[in-house]
Amino acid sequence: MDNLSKKIGIIGGGQLGKMMILEAKRLGFYVITLDPSESCPSHSISDKQILASFDDKKAIRTMAEKVDVMTYEFEHINVDILKELENEGYTIYPTAKSLEIIQNKYNQKVTLLNNNIAVPEFQSVKSIEDIQKAGHQFSYPMMLKTCTGGYDGKGNYVIENEESIKESYKQLGNGTLPLMVEKFVDLKKEISVLACRGIDGEISVYPVGENIHKDSILDETRVPASISMECTEKAMDMAHQVMEIFSGVGMFCVEMFVTQDDDILINEVAPRPHNSGHYTIEGCFTSQFEQHIRAITGLPLGDVSLRCPTVMRNIIGENGESGKANYEGIDKVYKDGNVKVHIYGKEEVRPKRKMGHITVIGRTLDEVVKKAETAKNEIKVVGEK
Repeated sequence: MDNLSKKIGIIGGGQLGKMMILEAKRLGFYVITLDPSESCPSHSISDKQILASFDDKKAIRTMAEKVDVMTYEFEHINVDILKELENEGYTIYPTAKSLEIIQNKYNQKVTLLNNNIAVPEFQSVKSIEDIQKAGHQFSYPMMLKTCTGGYDGKGNYVIENEESIKESYKQLGNGTLPLMVEKFVDLKKEISVLACRGIDGEISVYPVGENIHKDSILDETRVPASISMECTEKAMDMAHQVMEIFSGVGMFCVEMFVTQDDDILINEVAPRPHNSGHYTIEGCFTSQFEQHIRAITGLPLGDVSLRCPTVMRNIIGENGESGKANYEGIDKVYKDGNVKVHIYGKEEVRPKRKMGHITVIGRTLDEVVKKAETAKNEIKVVGEK
């Protein structure tokens, strides 16, 4: 079969799915999405949408039967049906085997540690008493995490002292969810590295991005990261090692901590395109979305070199704003030709919801950081009352 004749199935019709589809359609691919929302960001550009829950085994099987390759835009989906389908010969990238490990943060960390990859100290906890013991071992503050399901700060709780253990335990399921504790890292910076494997085994590694979070949600990514060349090379090498640990084709994102001593610890791995990689659309010769589509359809991987210094800023729903989304200030921002605005097409805004992002390119990192800050302050997402 001609690679361009392949039909692609994407589980998830959010902004990541939408940006995958935009690249797939540029190459003429037929795309089916599966999402429970009729108005998801991808609904207007996919060739067909299956309206179903991400846990709907029958619907996922229906998609598999209609496409040549399946992929997904986030991890929190039914991995059992994906494993069944893989065993029956259906093509899923990245593999269900890798997804199953990565879905559980504890199992993910164990896998990395067993492969001699540096991670923060961690342990599984099943009770308040276990957390208290971890506090004696790790000292405070420390991080309590749900092993599954967390994202954008959800599923995390900073335990400041022993007195706050009971509240943290209550906030994260009160014993109904698998939990783990991580030693708090005295970090200098948070960084991430995107990497992609092609069907032929080739691995491409993108430049290192420096991430700045606000309220545990990614706010800004700066590329290149302001770290030493030694740290840069080490981070890219670690991302390459991670790709060799987890099987499957397609994009992965490796989130890392740079410690005060310039050591690098891996925080999390995501088997998909990632928010911190949105800068690649304007900033690199091949975006993470194009690269993912190339990889899963068997096309050669593209050049991942950075065109120029680039900054990405998320457009996030502010506190107090909810209802039908209206955007203000985009006309002002577009007076600068080096600023690009991406609006995801979500009908309603709510606090802390990712509604879009801004990308700024330029000659120097200082210049684009300032321009991105100005642009971010100009754009407002207002909820229609």
